[in-house]
Amino acid sequence: MTPISLKNCHEPTELEAVTPQSALAHLRVLDLSRVLAGPWCTQMLADLGADVVKVERPGVGDDTRHWGPPFLQDAQGKDTDQATYFTACNRNKRSITIDMAKPAGQALIRQMALSSDIMVENFKVGGLANYGLDFESLKALNPRLIYCSVTGFGQDGPYAERAGYDLMIQAMSGMMSITGRPDEVSGGGPLRVGVALTDLFTGVYAATAILAALEVRNRTGEGQHIDMALLDVGMAILANQAAGFLNTGQVPQRQGNSHPSLAPYQDFPTLDGAMLLAIGNDGQFARFCQAVQRPEWGADPRFASNTLRVTHREVLIPAMQALTRTRSTAQWVALLEDQAVPCGPINDIAQAFDDAQVKARGLAISQSCKPGLVAPTAVESIASVASPLRLTATPPVLNRPPPALGEHTDEVLAGLGLDAAQIAALRQAGVV
Repeated sequence: MTPISLKNCHEPTELEAVTPQSALAHLRVLDLSRVLAGPWCTQMLADLGADVVKVERPGVGDDTRHWGPPFLQDAQGKDTDQATYFTACNRNKRSITIDMAKPAGQALIRQMALSSDIMVENFKVGGLANYGLDFESLKALNPRLIYCSVTGFGQDGPYAERAGYDLMIQAMSGMMSITGRPDEVSGGGPLRVGVALTDLFTGVYAATAILAALEVRNRTGEGQHIDMALLDVGMAILANQAAGFLNTGQVPQRQGNSHPSLAPYQDFPTLDGAMLLAIGNDGQFARFCQAVQRPEWGADPRFASNTLRVTHREVLIPAMQALTRTRSTAQWVALLEDQAVPCGPINDIAQAFDDAQVKARGLAISQSCKPGLVAPTAVESIASVASPLRLTATPPVLNRPPPALGEHTDEVLAGLGLDAAQIAALRQAGVV
């Protein structure tokens, strides 16, 4: 898809006249968030075409610009001072640096809020009230503004004042208690998920809430405040594990890669490594038994249903493991996928990006960087994962690579009506 250049989402360019308009091209987003949950939300909106302006601290920027290694590499393969972490959640945005501790900086942000549809922030509860940038203050200026706050524990409750981080929430919510192998097994103990899952889900839930608020605004003309808490999301995404506890009182335990309610549904050793079997119903198990020439398993009354297989997994799984060790992973996948039995390799990330289906879906993308930016100075392109949102009429866009710190400061300020002399004065005063 040809990228659309959106200098101003409210004034379509000549290119846009012949290119399908993106879903959210009419929206402006003021992004005061940093690290992951908020930026993940605003990147989703930006991928859908919204004009997202990211406000960062002068000279420092978003914390994740410095969260390395790994760092972006220049054309010679040498590390720059820009961490790859930042690039995961900040494409398609414009960056402006503003010191909001200064009254002139606060005034600039209020001016930006006047022409924004959405604002996303992840300051501590009450933190922005000190600058006159809280919901009530901005609502008085722009009643249509949808204001989304992302915090660790929400706007109320005994923990509201606490800072919240994904790892802390994974621990507090119980997620780590069900992730990893049992204590009695070698390597047993609670583990965090390999990515900041709570942050990411909070970003997705926040984007969903924002889109719902936009629909309400279409009916009422009024914006509203959205209160997103990592702890709320962490509890919600316990999903079936939470439902099981709440309805039975039984506390779920860690059980490695096996499933509490399905069997066989886990990893299995092979001749050259391991594979994953995800047999989710009785028909799949019957086809598996035929494919591996073990009809006696299919006829065994202990394995006649999924519930019975879960009950008797201590018998079934060792028997299956002895069998799966006799062939390579590729041989098992070739045999079983032909029988519509869900299975696959356990890839590392390099193998995952080399997968034929991943390539066919175009999930690895690259965006060229303009030469001469403040930073990164010598990076020619930045790679990232494509948006998984596939809209046929209004597909996601690739407007801009992750921005250099303050790359669009002059452009955004000019859009507010400031001339070159005024911008130079703000820069001289350390406001931008």
